[in-house]
Amino acid sequence: MKESIRIASGQGFWGDLLTAPKSQVTQGPVDYLMMDYLAEVTMSIMQKQKNKDPKLGYARDLVGVLKDLLPVCAERNIRVITNGGGVNPLACSEAIAEAARGLGISGLRIGVVLGDDILDQIDTLQSAGHELKNMETGEPVSLVRNRLQSANVYFGAGPIVEALKQGAGIVITGRTTDTGLTLAPMMYEFNWSTDDWDRLAAGTVAGHILECGGQASGGNFSADWRSVPDLAHIGFPIAEAYSDGRIVITKHESLGGLVSLQTVKEQLLYEIGNPREYITPDCVADFTTIHLTQEQSNRVRVDGVKGKPATEFYKVSMSYLDGYTAFGTLTYSWPDALEKAKKADEILRIRLNDLGLAFEEIRTEFLGVNSSHGPLAPPVDDPNEVIVRIGVRNQDRTAVERFGKEIAPLILTGPPSVTGFAGGRPRASEVISYWPALLAKIAVKPVVKIISV
Repeated sequence: MKESIRIASGQGFWGDLLTAPKSQVTQGPVDYLMMDYLAEVTMSIMQKQKNKDPKLGYARDLVGVLKDLLPVCAERNIRVITNGGGVNPLACSEAIAEAARGLGISGLRIGVVLGDDILDQIDTLQSAGHELKNMETGEPVSLVRNRLQSANVYFGAGPIVEALKQGAGIVITGRTTDTGLTLAPMMYEFNWSTDDWDRLAAGTVAGHILECGGQASGGNFSADWRSVPDLAHIGFPIAEAYSDGRIVITKHESLGGLVSLQTVKEQLLYEIGNPREYITPDCVADFTTIHLTQEQSNRVRVDGVKGKPATEFYKVSMSYLDGYTAFGTLTYSWPDALEKAKKADEILRIRLNDLGLAFEEIRTEFLGVNSSHGPLAPPVDDPNEVIVRIGVRNQDRTAVERFGKEIAPLILTGPPSVTGFAGGRPRASEVISYWPALLAKIAVKPVVKIISV
């Protein structure tokens, strides 16, 4: 059994810095590379892609990234764990296997975690008594059943550990928890028990720190962003994990960025809800017990973490079609830019009312004035230019499309000094809403499949 391992974060979301994974495996020693691609809305996007083409539905960037990394990972014995499989991890794994064969790589085992997609099982699960009520409103899923676009269970580290035990050098999952991607190699390498709650909580905390990529190593750093060196070449965070549950967050010294008490604390506060009960399928971590120490430059030790037993439920992430929306923008220039923009908004609203168009929501923002802070924004005195951005939302697509036809007329029938309408009429796009629910763990079982190259 190893005494310590180094787990590098390579992606924090689908669309993150494409050069980061290669930097992580080439600029210093690491044992594992974890890449987090998924968010709630990402799953619905991937499901729509899969509906159009059964070979799609995963983070297609991942295949190109791994094609570039496979020779290095094979040479240095670096294992890769990612949830980039989205709603089609099997197709993703087959594409990666094909890329490996094209590189002449052999002997590679790809572990595929299946079973999280329960969209086709909703009716069966309901018949068996699993209500899948909205966690926030208590409403029954029957209200949106016919509009569901995706439904995925959040698995934890367990099936990843099983894939590693079966010799997988790459593990591709669907909707696995972000934290499970980091916790799994610790459980595997250190042989942690599934009821060793404190160690599982420590690994979960480490996973939470790594899950957003460069955000823990100086990216998006609100406390003192000017102090972060060489953001252009930011080094993503690395968790140096020890068998006793100690974690050190660090980065490659050859890269930019910053690992400090403040950068780590900011990431720890990201999306945690109740800090005493950070609930995952693997355990419940108590974030109030975390103790941080700045050991030296770019090394922050994390210890003291306490955990509690896991719950009997998985969280289920579902998405459903919830109407349509469209946005239009126009730019008004000095003099009186803000006054012109406000007048354009007034004229547009009057015309929409004259047409008898009612919307669930109509919202106007003045970029450069109040789009970020709304009514809390300080007054702006005679700005050089203002972009007026107007959006509507409605269940009726026809009404939303009609709104899109009322933006361009403002160019010649509204205030003067207007520009910025080169993109054509705003188009109606689908609104995808989120439906969180709970499902008893006994109702679904993860499956691990191995693909050999």
